[in-house]
Amino acid sequence: MIATSRKPRAFAPDPDAPGRGCDIPNCPHQGEFRAPKSRSTLREFYWFCLDHVRAYNASWDFYKDMSPDEIEAELRADSAWQRPTWPLGRLGAHARMDEALEAELNAFAFGQHAKPAPQAGAPQELREALGTLELGWPVTLDEVKTRYKELAKRHHPDANHGDKGSEERLKRINLAYATLRGKLAANQARTAETVAD
Repeated sequence: MIATSRKPRAFAPDPDAPGRGCDIPNCPHQGEFRAPKSRSTLREFYWFCLDHVRAYNASWDFYKDMSPDEIEAELRADSAWQRPTWPLGRLGAHARMDEALEAELNAFAFGQHAKPAPQAGAPQELREALGTLELGWPVTLDEVKTRYKELAKRHHPDANHGDKGSEERLKRINLAYATLRGKLAANQARTAETVAD
């Protein structure tokens, strides 16, 4: 038994043809093949005979009269099926920004300050580190560790798509944390020795 293909030939007439003559004037053949009228009206068609649709297709240029930037934009849109797209992770970053803004507004509404200034009693060598970690004085080592973890997570380059500004900010945070940790740990050790004596 010979298998027959049910797939229509590439040049088979369109089954939705309106049953009228070719749209080329003085052509005696039926218009059985459709072709879009223009780039902006792709759902409106001319109906041509086979010879005229071949000639029309050979001369068709979708990108005619478009600038290189417009062609690039069209190609990018086609790669996503003409649907809008967003960079990966951007929506998550936007949500984090909303949470941070809400926290700032709540702090303002209840009379709290997001960045307390170091008090006058803070040692001079710790004031810059306290300002970097946004802490007031006096402060405990546990408070410093907790604040460091929050800021390190927020400003880590991996969480900010490799942003150089975040990387520099994280370096300053690390330096401030090391300064405060060293000074507070030394103070705790001195206090423990004094209590032991």
